[in-house]
Amino acid sequence: MQPKIMMKKKSISASKASLVLFLCQMISALDVPLDSKLLEELSQPPTITQQSPKDYIVDPRENIVIQCEAKGKPPPSFSWTRNGTHFDIDKDAQVTMKPNSGTLVINIMNGGKAEAYEGVYQCTARNERGAAISNNIVIRPSRSPLWTKEKLEPNQVREGDSLVLHCRPPVGLPPPIIFWMDNAFQRLPQSERVSQGLNGDLYFSNVQPEDTREDYICYARFNHTQTIQQKQPISVKVFSMDSLNDTIAANLSDTDIYGARPVTERQPVLLTPTGSTSTKVELRGNVLLLECIAAGLPTPVIRWIKEGGELPANRTFFENFKKTLKIIDVSEADSGNYKCIARNTLGSAHHVISVTVKAAPYWITAPRNLVLSPGEDGTLICRANGNPKPSISWLANGVPIAIAPEDPSRKVDGDTIIFSQVQERSSAVYQCNASNEYGYLLANAFVNVLAEPPRILTPANKLYQVIADSPALLDCAYFGSPKPEIEWFKGVKGSILRGSEYIFHDNGTLEIPVAQKDSTGAYTCVARNKLGKIQNEVQLEIKDPTVIIKQPEYKVIQRYGQVSFECIIKHDSTLLPTVIWLKDNDELPDDERFLVGKDNLTIMNVTDKDDGTYTCIVNTTLDSVSASAVLTVVAAPPTPAIIYARPNPPFDLELTGQLERSVELSWIPGDENNSPITNFVIEYEDGLHEPGVWHYQTEVPGTQTTVQLKLSPYVNYSFRVIAVNEIGRSQPSEPSEQYLTKSANPDENPSNVQGIGSEPDNLVITWESLKGFQSNGPGLQYKVSWRQKDVDDEWTSVIVANVSKYIVSGTPTFVPYEIKVQALNDLGYAPEPSEVIGHSGEDLPMVAPGNVQVHVINSTLAKVHWDPVPLKTVRGHLQGYKVYYWKVQSLSRRSRRHVEKKILTFRGNKTFGMLPGLEPYSTYKLNVRVANGKGEGPASPDKVFRTPEGVPSSPSFLKITNPTLDSLTLEWGSPTHPNGVLTSYILKFQPINNTHELGPLVEIRIPANESSLILKNLNYSTRYKFYFNAQTSVGSGNQITEEAVTIMDEAMASRQVDIATQGWFIGLMCAVALLILILLIVCFIRRNKGGKYPVKEKEDAHADPEIQPMKEDDGTFGEYSDAEDHKPLKKGSRTPSDRTVKKEDSDDSLVDYGEGVNGQFNEDGSFIGQYSGKKEKEPAEGNESSEAPSPVNAMNSFV
Repeated sequence: MQPKIMMKKKSISASKASLVLFLCQMISALDVPLDSKLLEELSQPPTITQQSPKDYIVDPRENIVIQCEAKGKPPPSFSWTRNGTHFDIDKDAQVTMKPNSGTLVINIMNGGKAEAYEGVYQCTARNERGAAISNNIVIRPSRSPLWTKEKLEPNQVREGDSLVLHCRPPVGLPPPIIFWMDNAFQRLPQSERVSQGLNGDLYFSNVQPEDTREDYICYARFNHTQTIQQKQPISVKVFSMDSLNDTIAANLSDTDIYGARPVTERQPVLLTPTGSTSTKVELRGNVLLLECIAAGLPTPVIRWIKEGGELPANRTFFENFKKTLKIIDVSEADSGNYKCIARNTLGSAHHVISVTVKAAPYWITAPRNLVLSPGEDGTLICRANGNPKPSISWLANGVPIAIAPEDPSRKVDGDTIIFSQVQERSSAVYQCNASNEYGYLLANAFVNVLAEPPRILTPANKLYQVIADSPALLDCAYFGSPKPEIEWFKGVKGSILRGSEYIFHDNGTLEIPVAQKDSTGAYTCVARNKLGKIQNEVQLEIKDPTVIIKQPEYKVIQRYGQVSFECIIKHDSTLLPTVIWLKDNDELPDDERFLVGKDNLTIMNVTDKDDGTYTCIVNTTLDSVSASAVLTVVAAPPTPAIIYARPNPPFDLELTGQLERSVELSWIPGDENNSPITNFVIEYEDGLHEPGVWHYQTEVPGTQTTVQLKLSPYVNYSFRVIAVNEIGRSQPSEPSEQYLTKSANPDENPSNVQGIGSEPDNLVITWESLKGFQSNGPGLQYKVSWRQKDVDDEWTSVIVANVSKYIVSGTPTFVPYEIKVQALNDLGYAPEPSEVIGHSGEDLPMVAPGNVQVHVINSTLAKVHWDPVPLKTVRGHLQGYKVYYWKVQSLSRRSRRHVEKKILTFRGNKTFGMLPGLEPYSTYKLNVRVANGKGEGPASPDKVFRTPEGVPSSPSFLKITNPTLDSLTLEWGSPTHPNGVLTSYILKFQPINNTHELGPLVEIRIPANESSLILKNLNYSTRYKFYFNAQTSVGSGNQITEEAVTIMDEAMASRQVDIATQGWFIGLMCAVALLILILLIVCFIRRNKGGKYPVKEKEDAHADPEIQPMKEDDGTFGEYSDAEDHKPLKKGSRTPSDRTVKKEDSDDSLVDYGEGVNGQFNEDGSFIGQYSGKKEKEPAEGNESSEAPSPVNAMNSFV
């Protein structure tokens, strides 16, 4: 007989928070009620309440305390065994047992030695009802041994090499914590390059000069004894290549062992673990630590993957700069191959750790105490799991059950003990031991056979106070053996309570779902069994609900005005209400402008920050109500304006014409506040299933004030109405009176019924449960039915509680089932449900696709065909086919690289697919697999195919070097992707002039084995543009372009000397300037006297019609004539006698006849570049207007 503390409702209902809290408290109670008086009177076998851990490591310097506490009635006595034999504590003066306890105290501090008390201890607590035993407690003193002496040679290591400094700490109990420090007790810095391994060794992926030091010290901290042991310092000296060569050169003649090479970069090599694979066994629930530390330069980076799966989310952590993979709370699903990959710029190395997760025993169902009455039946169940599967053994009162005293009421069946027709002598404590090679579990569970008359534990005349229309819970906690029957009466001589308006819980509680005023009164609880009868009376008072009859209203107030919110309440006269005001759901500002009165809130001198929502909350000891209103602060309008606002809430809600499935609701509209009401929204609350939650029911036009509402059975309805205008929605009206509709059969069945297997041998049937109001009555359950489709089987049915899933086990793999789920309650069944088709669990496909063929379409595209597998071998929903393909090697480069498999998925029952993005002139392999919802089937045999040649990629580079007068040297790199056998290179080039116009194009074909070319017979000082590409037998690849310039003529370049810096030229220019000044003075004098210049006479003598004097405004010297000479003058310029200069070139200067201002003179001063024939001027930058007149020009004017 189980004491009736666990609560199970005979009928399903909803209640408020108090009911939920009460149920939680009852469910968490013990098997026997925690009533002190009851516990003092009831006999009970021993129960171990406290014991030391199984593996108990003690400090050898302190007293050893081995705990063993137990409870029972009568109080138990205690005894101990040590190493399997009785431990007589009376014969050992160092050992005492605490009074009224089984705890042992071994006195070590007064001369005892902890080592003498090592062993396996077990405590037994015994009374007249049985004996309970503790775990086997293994006592071991902690140890912190000293480091063994060893001669440590200095470590001399070359820069860039790897290094491991071994710690090898002494074996302690428990194992010590290892860390590395220097002589100054500062922790040595660690990084991706330098780090400590799990074994305590210090690993250097590559050493650097700064690693040189003489104080690498390994410390071992033994936490149990609070001691730290220190290893001798280790010296490390790092030689750089330069210093190492200097040292060698000083000792060895003509020998250089290491050469002059710099620090050599190296690809990664794993320092730990060694080899390519290793294994690791870890226990379920422990922390899995995997480690990979690599050497290499640059320092390798570590990455972790799980082959064939993902690292578990939320349980995976990386430590020690990702060198350590940490997975917490491991389970069997974490078994598998874990690969660590160390990578740097030169390559990678990897190691695969095969992890197997074993499991010490863990409980599936631990045995629980049984309290039975004489003649009752019961079972003790002990189920555990582990890896390997644990064995189960039973003991009775600490003795193996096979040799324990016989009990005719007891039968052992593996992990279960079955009791039939028990008697008081059947009381005992049973121990279940589940063990495998990794540990054991021990659980005590007693069978207590009691014959007890009923007892009621609820205090007499307890007063319950409940608000009207709320649930009332009247407690009648009881105990008795056999289980008493409970009946409730109202009043002293009232009749027994029955009917749907009451709910009777198994723990004795009476629930009145909707308490009314007439529910007030005395209620009597009667408990009876065959040994007696007892009754208890409690009082129920129904209080009027607290109501806000005048709620605060929405206000719009001008700035600096005054506003008041009213909150007038009505409450039960016996309850004392308290009123709290909030602003925006927070306390009112601490401001003297806010005045809280008895039934109002006033705000003086309103400011903009007072804008917000104000809430009035009224609390009593039994209920709480609130109402809110919004305050909008506006600036004072220049002229009065009409204020448009949301409507006031409707009021005076009334229910009439109550029927089982309908009711009529009427109301009176509130003030519309200058904006007509457009519609009313009606909402309802289900006080039985979802109290406090309002749902949308319907809405009607704003001209309508009554509505006929459709109702559902078994719902405790309340209604409220919200008015809506263009400004917004009003506050909800006060709720209407409650209306509880009668119960009925369910009208509908669960929706979204599905059948999908989670394992190959099961079928998981799921559905969406009905909501509370859809149940139509108490006791909602579901009838789940299934049968295999296309097989002449009967329906198999089971009725389950209000859940949403049922698992059918032992099904064939992936077969169709007909499924239906029907709702029912205490009044009957819902209509017959429709059938749906589901499937039992999938398994991996059995066969691989056959006849795989590959048709190569071009160098980058292939088409693969295969035969479909028989559908019955798919063993699941066909998801499609997956083609795995990978490049084996490139036929042009003959080099292998890391194989990267690619996967293409073709949905449905397709039998072909295209493989794009292939590399030309390569060998590929592929296989095909069929996939279902469970995964992939076996792969087809690998199919090998080759792609033809394609056009190559562009050459990797083109460099143009060694420019000369007529040649350029071209160097190039072969294409990164030849995509075939190169046949030749094509070089095209053409000159580019100063206006970027292109000249004729020249093409040269170059053999494929060449990597450089010297182009000769080019023009000097000329820019060329080159186009370069490679060819295979298929065609030409992409070209790259480059430009280069040949150098100018060396002789011409050597003449480009600035004569303006020569001394003789400066002297000559000064003489010419002086001569010009004299001539100007003479001309000025002659002009003032009249007549012609001698120059004029000389010109007339020549009589050259082309030569005309220049105008004065041209800036040159023109002919002077007196007033009689009016012949027109033809604009022109002086021309040398050989007429090699065109007449348009009027401004004679050095620039016109030579290379800019650097024209030269002969030794006699004559101008060399006078007849060079250059036509275009190149103005000197910045000298166009500020430069003095050229003396040469002046001289030419008088020639």
